[in-house]
Amino acid sequence: MKNYADKTRVEPEIEQGRPFRSSLPDAAVFILVAMSVILFGLIVLYSTSYSVQGTSFFYKQLMWVGIGTVGFASVILFGYRAISNASPLLLLICAGMLIAALRFKAINGAHRWLILGPVSLQPSEFFKVVLVLFMAWFLSKRTRDIENAPFKKVLLPCVIFVCPVIALVMAGKDLGTTVLLTALFFAVLYVAGIRLRYILPVVLLGPLILFELIRRFSPERLSRITSFMNPELYQKTDGYQLWNSLLALGSGGWFGVGFTESRLKLKYLPEAHTDFILAIVGEELGLVTILTVLFAYLVLIYTGSRIACKSNSRQGMLVAFGMIAFIGMQAIINVGVICGAFPTKGMPAPMISYGGSSLVACMLAVACVFSVALDNSYQGYAENLRAGLRSMLFPFLRKKEAEKRKKSR
Repeated sequence: MKNYADKTRVEPEIEQGRPFRSSLPDAAVFILVAMSVILFGLIVLYSTSYSVQGTSFFYKQLMWVGIGTVGFASVILFGYRAISNASPLLLLICAGMLIAALRFKAINGAHRWLILGPVSLQPSEFFKVVLVLFMAWFLSKRTRDIENAPFKKVLLPCVIFVCPVIALVMAGKDLGTTVLLTALFFAVLYVAGIRLRYILPVVLLGPLILFELIRRFSPERLSRITSFMNPELYQKTDGYQLWNSLLALGSGGWFGVGFTESRLKLKYLPEAHTDFILAIVGEELGLVTILTVLFAYLVLIYTGSRIACKSNSRQGMLVAFGMIAFIGMQAIINVGVICGAFPTKGMPAPMISYGGSSLVACMLAVACVFSVALDNSYQGYAENLRAGLRSMLFPFLRKKEAEKRKKSR
């Protein structure tokens, strides 16, 4: 197998101006912290949901961890390049799933889920990953256009391809994810080299336009925006979730009331195992644990950013940065919501909150960053890995390859 792998080794050219730089130390820290956050999420989910739902949520989440692990291994096997190159097809699949979700019955007033028997999927979660992969594929092929004709040949096509899919997310009444996707879209554009004069008008005017649309067409969402600024006044109505979240965080102190000892999760804080799970963590395990979780997210952002900066290809740099931006933005929004810094909006804590689609999407994002790191250190690792696996699993292919080489001589 060793000889076969050596003779079939693929060495893609490194882009000019991007020297070889190993990312293994950063990758080791990155993947270790990501695995720790996932394990921590399982532990606190058990504590948060056991008294209300028993172990059902824990075992379901464990099942999704298994599915996410398969997805992780698949990304590593094929490599981020191959998956990013297939992103136009993935974009169409996501659009189809979002359209299908609009035809299902609304849950909590939103059409976010595809319900397939006992399994429910949230297509918008997977679209976060696909958006980054598509943007990285598209922008990496238009380096000169970014300098020469950024609006006509880069920004306008991106808007035409991506914004209709984001509009489908908004049509499903998932405003929080729509805002996150829009921010992610412009963040990747900026890192790719699009100048601020093309982005700033949208960044500055977008919130004003969004607020006006909410005021006119969604008064219930407007009440959430006004209630979060003073949740005590609305503690029995629109500010109910936030007020109980603040009570949970405040009652935990430095070290918490004890594992599984939360009182607010007992039907006081609705859906405590999903978007507000960190509030229960603060109550049971205290401020020190919350700060540790925040530090873990910061380590993921830092090491992921270093992997992106060391990438030997523009496509890899954009993939790694986009995935880190997705995880980082979602973490910031979730933490901001539970402590009252942002209006209450459904946004799970990455790799901690209950939810299979969110967990699998985050694991796929982690896998893409790890794939970039491996490619930084071992050029063409995915091709060589697949060649080695074929040689190991199908020895007759190695014999055929050897016969071909003999005939060619």
